[in-house]
Amino acid sequence: MTPEHLSTVIVDVLNGLVAEGALNLPDGVPAEVTVERPRQKGHGDYATNVALQLSKKAGTNPRALAELVKAGLEQAEGISGVEIAGPGFLNISVEAGAQGKLADEIVEAGAAYGRNDALAGEKINVEFISANPTGPLHLGHTRWAAVGDALSRVLDAAGADVDREFYINDRGNQMNLFGASILAVALGEEVPEGGYKGGYVKGLAERVLAENPGILDLPTEPTDERLLAFREAGYAIQLAEQQQQLEIFHTTFDTWFSERELHEDSSVADTLRDLKEQGHIFEDGGAVWMRTTTFGDDKDRVLIRSNGELTYFASDTAYYLNKRERGYDRCVYLLGADHHGYVGRLKAMAACAGDDPEKNIEVLIGQLVKIMKNGEEMKLSKRAGTIVTLQELTDEIGVDALRYTLARYPADSPLVLDVAQVTKQSSDNPVFYVQYAHARVSSILRNAADLGLEPASHPELLVHEKEGELLRALAEFPRVVATAAELREPHRVARYLEDTASSYHKFYDHCRVLPQGDEEPTELNAARLRLVDATRTVLANGLALLGVTAPERM
Repeated sequence: MTPEHLSTVIVDVLNGLVAEGALNLPDGVPAEVTVERPRQKGHGDYATNVALQLSKKAGTNPRALAELVKAGLEQAEGISGVEIAGPGFLNISVEAGAQGKLADEIVEAGAAYGRNDALAGEKINVEFISANPTGPLHLGHTRWAAVGDALSRVLDAAGADVDREFYINDRGNQMNLFGASILAVALGEEVPEGGYKGGYVKGLAERVLAENPGILDLPTEPTDERLLAFREAGYAIQLAEQQQQLEIFHTTFDTWFSERELHEDSSVADTLRDLKEQGHIFEDGGAVWMRTTTFGDDKDRVLIRSNGELTYFASDTAYYLNKRERGYDRCVYLLGADHHGYVGRLKAMAACAGDDPEKNIEVLIGQLVKIMKNGEEMKLSKRAGTIVTLQELTDEIGVDALRYTLARYPADSPLVLDVAQVTKQSSDNPVFYVQYAHARVSSILRNAADLGLEPASHPELLVHEKEGELLRALAEFPRVVATAAELREPHRVARYLEDTASSYHKFYDHCRVLPQGDEEPTELNAARLRLVDATRTVLANGLALLGVTAPERM
């Protein structure tokens, strides 16, 4: 019996009480009620505070309402006992058979177990990397790749229609400097001031020359076609490399959106025209401004400088409206630690566009990550010079360990990772602990198959305390997924997996799964194998939400 199932049972009891005239709820019976695992042993399998929540509306005291609900629950199928605690909490125990059926349900659902419809009907755009195609992806991008992808997977599992978006910052002077840097290296000259000096630029220059014979012979007058050709060739190579590295990191995007497109298809000009017609644009000091202070921003924002140059905020505004025109109900931005000031201005911008800033746009701010190795912070890159790259991190730590560790902490918390700790193969390394639990259950199922044993449904036999604890842990998975999605906190999945792995290890230590020696297999062995199979399903599904593999052997 899952918390969701028990919630339905409680709602049915409340509806019955209303129909009998024993309970009056002017606002009607809620569609669902909160059901949780008790914090203390001996307080039943589940607990609810529904009596405390509804007593005031019902015009009665909590304990009196709890007594009514208790009487109804005691008649419900699968309930073995109900106790009232404190001012009106209900502690509910379920029959072993009702609880044990969950293992069958999980195995039958397979990869679908944990998925829910908490966000059904919402179309959400998640933009979680915004980068220049002028160099390798670095540590900051790596954290967002792990967190943003895990968040997208969790939102999808909660029923949302999710589009993962990468915003390519391929416009502006940095692109010209990028092209000039590659050209300079190809010519054996000094990189221009403010250009790119990482060792990767030499590799780009060599590839551009090899793949584009005659490129050095292109004219430089009246326009510098040679520089343009180097810029575009380097851009294509570098972007392809970013895409390849993200794919290796188990991170895929549905949309790669080019900033250039906003300007080439007149989106920015159209946006400025529309905002002006709506009265949100004004001119001052020769510049064009958006009146964002009307909607809570700390100051108005410049869209066009007095020299006629468009600001980044003009592109940001056009980009947001472009997303909304593409049909997204909610636009989620994952931004770095240096973007705190963007929250107010982006929400004000959405309000200027006529949207609800509390519904249509969300801005999540992440904090910095430090990687420690041998007691020193990793800062330098052999390839990129002054940054630690995604590729170097995956080579050093491994995709699974890096993804899991970055995703298991709240994104708005600063993070310090020690290479030795996150790669250690021991139970005090969370990713190893969870993956080892999956490998262990897989091993048991293989051994059972070698003995000719198959998992089977005997839910009434799963009566051991540790079996009950593991079943209750498995029952929580759909709710954890829904909560992680609604709060935008995928780290909740990782912490849940660690708790569930712990419950499994305790179960295994106390409950013999396979017969030993000359013992004849029993129905209890088969029932416990079904529970082991259900555990494997949940661990695999949870790891998949984090983009981490579920190994069958370690």
